[in-house]
Amino acid sequence: MSKTIKGYIQNELASTFDGINELMVVSLRGLTGNENNEFRGDLADKDITVKVVKNSLALRAFEDHGISGMENIMVGPCAIAYGGQSIVDVAKVLVDWAKKLKALEVKGGYLEGQVLDATTAADVSKMLTRAEQQGEVVMLAMSPGRSVAGAISGPAGIIAGCIKSIIEKEEEAA
Repeated sequence: MSKTIKGYIQNELASTFDGINELMVVSLRGLTGNENNEFRGDLADKDITVKVVKNSLALRAFEDHGISGMENIMVGPCAIAYGGQSIVDVAKVLVDWAKKLKALEVKGGYLEGQVLDATTAADVSKMLTRAEQQGEVVMLAMSPGRSVAGAISGPAGIIAGCIKSIIEKEEEAA
């Protein structure tokens, strides 16, 4: 491949990865055509992009965006997966697919300035997604409110019961 062509490819990769600061690196070596199509189709449905790259050109494109230290995980045939709601969503989908497809290998990733090895990348899939975290926050915020409402409604119910019984006694007497 000529130096000019490599320059074009590197520029295209740099523009593709512009604004991407969290990604996963996988190896698709050994997947059959049908497995690859099914895998990519499922990821596309979840707005996750997988791009097979030439490692040296991808590393240079990453360097242009301040992503460094990926040399140890970008060994052999690699594909970059990014997108979805968050990197946790991407990691969960990739780990699930790696269980189904033995040839699929999660090599690592990049998250908030840190290079992740394969084990750490798999651990990211066990984290809560953004929606799950928001649900937790809402639940925690509502918990004290429920306690206050319960504390108020308990005595109020007793008082209402007493008033009702007084009304019933007065009605019987009349």
